[in-house]
Amino acid sequence: MKKVIFILPALFSLTMVHAQKTKQPAGKTVQKTKTVSLLKNLQDSASYGIGISVINFYKQQGVSKVNSAMVAKAIDDILKNKKLLIDQNTANTAVMNYMNQQQAKKAKTTIEAGEAFLTANKKREGVITTASGLQYEILKEGNGPKPTINDTVICHYRGTFTDGNVFDESYSKGQPIEFALTGVIKGWTEVLQLMPVGSKYKVYVPYQLGYGERDFYSIPGGSVLIFEIELLGIKGK
Repeated sequence: MKKVIFILPALFSLTMVHAQKTKQPAGKTVQKTKTVSLLKNLQDSASYGIGISVINFYKQQGVSKVNSAMVAKAIDDILKNKKLLIDQNTANTAVMNYMNQQQAKKAKTTIEAGEAFLTANKKREGVITTASGLQYEILKEGNGPKPTINDTVICHYRGTFTDGNVFDESYSKGQPIEFALTGVIKGWTEVLQLMPVGSKYKVYVPYQLGYGERDFYSIPGGSVLIFEIELLGIKGK
């Protein structure tokens, strides 16, 4: 499983041109229109670039609406050393709460579809549901030892969405992966401790045991994820 690293995009100097075209009556000479640049110098371009970088970053985190007047006021207050309306800690909390609210709205449909899928899936013969809500079925039962929470394991896996589309796998890369049980999503940490070495399980991971309500790379927030996990070994054992 990969760790998310958010990096603000690089700043670029931008030139924005507004061309106004005027239709002339037939037979009249068409006058060349003036090109008006909204960006007069490098400072203008860099300032606009900063705005692009900041807003694009938050859009990627699920924020679709902001009060641009308040954004401009905050920038102006800081640059002019004015007293801020709220302190930094309060601001951080407000931003995080708002981002969570926006992401929850965005993920609502995906969450509802996932819950319906899991409700139907747990009724199928062979599907086992744990106290946490994790579901799994045994494709092959091994006879080796079971890993503990402190172990590092060696696995092959394939991850799909509920519609069957693959979002990640190790098989096509030609080699299994190694990872500590404490370094993966909760659903994996739980199910791998149930698997003897040599086993292959199909696991249905609710979003609460996966990547949560927030988008994670190509995985939409709130997604139920399905994994085929093959436990090949326990490192050092």
